[in-house]
Amino acid sequence: MRPRREMPQDGVRRNEMIRAREVRVIAADGEQKGIMQRNEAIALAKEAGLDLVEVSSNAEPPVCRIMDYGKFKYEQQKKKQEAKKRQSVVQIKEIKVRPKTDDHDYETKVRHIRRFLEDGDRCKVTVFFRGREIVHKDRGVSILDRIVQDLADVAKVDQEARAEGRTLQMLLVPKK
Repeated sequence: MRPRREMPQDGVRRNEMIRAREVRVIAADGEQKGIMQRNEAIALAKEAGLDLVEVSSNAEPPVCRIMDYGKFKYEQQKKKQEAKKRQSVVQIKEIKVRPKTDDHDYETKVRHIRRFLEDGDRCKVTVFFRGREIVHKDRGVSILDRIVQDLADVAKVDQEARAEGRTLQMLLVPKK
């Protein structure tokens, strides 16, 4: 009994790992070679000093390309690295205030929010209430409104103020 051919770790079948008896072959220069027996296609690839790589296993018959597999793998890795470089990570920074936050502390927190937004991050502003302060939610809403007015030049509201338990939260995003 023949040993079962497993899928290679990188998920790409090549040469003897290809299961289908017949395959559609594309040459290294992109020319269609047509449908041929797997062994015939592998011999053609070996003759050129390259590998037979299964490109589309779902097609009927599977499509295989004659290429340098090492070079192909290297180029894929480079593309992944480039994509990762171009990707920008947006963080959500959080600033907590209380209904009784004094003016100086308030200004400091607004400066921090402004810096976060200018760096391109989103900012979640949370007003948290302790004890009986929860009765005065209007003070929390007024603080959030004041923050929106003070930062109108750099921020816009992404998520309106909403109450969750003992907190009031709002999300600010930088203006383009």
